[in-house]
Amino acid sequence: MTLREAIKNRHSVRKYLPGPIPAECREELENCIQECNEESGLHLQVIYDEPGCFDTLFTKYGMFENVENYIAIVGDKSLKDLACRGGYYGQKIVLRAQQLGLNTCWVGGTFSRGKCSARILPDEKLLCVIAVGYGAEQGVPHKSKPVGKLCGVKRSDMPTWFRNGVAGAMMAPTAMNQQKFFITMEDNEAVITAKKGFLTGLDLGIVQYSFEAASGHACRIQMK
Repeated sequence: MTLREAIKNRHSVRKYLPGPIPAECREELENCIQECNEESGLHLQVIYDEPGCFDTLFTKYGMFENVENYIAIVGDKSLKDLACRGGYYGQKIVLRAQQLGLNTCWVGGTFSRGKCSARILPDEKLLCVIAVGYGAEQGVPHKSKPVGKLCGVKRSDMPTWFRNGVAGAMMAPTAMNQQKFFITMEDNEAVITAKKGFLTGLDLGIVQYSFEAASGHACRIQMK
């Protein structure tokens, strides 16, 4: 499965089948996380066979079932771009999980931070977690705003790579499906902008990685 296929096929899944993730999948996932930590300076972690993090009333509100594995997005509080960085590398792991046949869901609030088993140092912050496992269902595509609301470039003026990137960005998950980002092009470089708001920094990183993975081109991001 290519990254573009993973972006298209990946949907948020909240209900999972009981049972462990096989050793070969764990190894691939952990290798990806290690690479991301080395590149980013983050402290991303995967926790297996630990249902306590999702044993809370909030979980029922979020309609989660049988979540026993999750990825913790953790990083140094002093990083000015911590949220964007966490979103970027978290999405890289999410798409790798999709390629391995696993399902995922970004979770910002409906989990127990107190029961999270991630190792968080005094100078670090837990941004969110990502549920991971074999879904009882494959999820459904989220509704998206029209491309004209998310991009300032006319379709006729879009290079193929840019068009692919916009499609990838539109399929990226965002908190409450708010899609508070806007894509433009300056001197043949894609620029993604978002206004500050609830989890928009994390969303911006997710969208950035999805754009780059779909287009094969790096892009620039900025917060207003």
